[in-house]
Amino acid sequence: MADQQLPFERPIVELKNKIAELKAFTQEKGIDLSGEIEKLEGRLEQLEKDIYGNLNPWERVQIARHSKRPTTLDYINRLFTDFLELHGDRLYGDDKAIVGGVGKFQGIPVTIIGHQRGKDTKENIKRNFGMPHPEGYRKALRLMKQAEKFQRPIINFIDTKGADPGIESEERGQSEAIARNLIEMAGLRVPIICIVIGEGGSGGALALGVGDRIYMLENSTYSVISPEGAAALLWKDASQAKRAAETMKITAPDLKELGLIDEMIPEVRGGAHRNVDEQAAQIQKVLEKSLQELKDLPGEELVLKRYEKFKNIGEYTHVNGVMVMK
Repeated sequence: MADQQLPFERPIVELKNKIAELKAFTQEKGIDLSGEIEKLEGRLEQLEKDIYGNLNPWERVQIARHSKRPTTLDYINRLFTDFLELHGDRLYGDDKAIVGGVGKFQGIPVTIIGHQRGKDTKENIKRNFGMPHPEGYRKALRLMKQAEKFQRPIINFIDTKGADPGIESEERGQSEAIARNLIEMAGLRVPIICIVIGEGGSGGALALGVGDRIYMLENSTYSVISPEGAAALLWKDASQAKRAAETMKITAPDLKELGLIDEMIPEVRGGAHRNVDEQAAQIQKVLEKSLQELKDLPGEELVLKRYEKFKNIGEYTHVNGVMVMK
């Protein structure tokens, strides 16, 4: 399958094609065009720096949604050893939109949980496009409670457009399942590290996002609603998604500035899909640092610091004795 070309990448692709044509012509005709090729490669290097170094919010949304963007399982396979996937919520069934299990990070036993989408139509249908049902969130909670019982740190990878919005999910208690995760995660007495690796959409993302450390990959997004959804609500026109993305403050740089995340993890130039191994190495550095900072903290202190962390997000004022957000 050909790599997905994003609209703003067209000048880069055209220049790459030109370089490839010159190299093929050189090989076929035996004519030395190395000087011209070298100049074009220099122009390509600068063009990539200019484009990828100045991405606007909508372009970051497009990268976060890239069909080849690494998933939770891609990172599990590169960062952890002895991973054993566990299934089911012990109430209804197994939701393939969330994967979870136990493994080792540099010899340390950990619990790993994450949203899992597909990379083609068949797998996306199997994974419900990474949109969990209530049994997925209950499976995640079961594994997190198990982690607390055995004193294992929890590492959550967030990558979903949102929770499944279907009638059957509502009938099985979608809202309650998400709310239950928020309540329970707030009080877990083991370290919780959350990393947004793609899209972090609404409560479907937040149900895995109550942690001691919250990180985002540079080109990921985290928002209460999709840009299309916001545009439809604000301007009755979903085609205004680009405009919405620019006003919603949903990108990693914006959320770091607002204090909603602890750190932005740099991405490979052009997006994590360009070099998954290198991107995993960047995530590994963050996990090493976080686990080192959190591993020796008593459970009571973890819970208290987590409470203070979320209490201090946002700016508040008092109106008629009621605390409201500015």
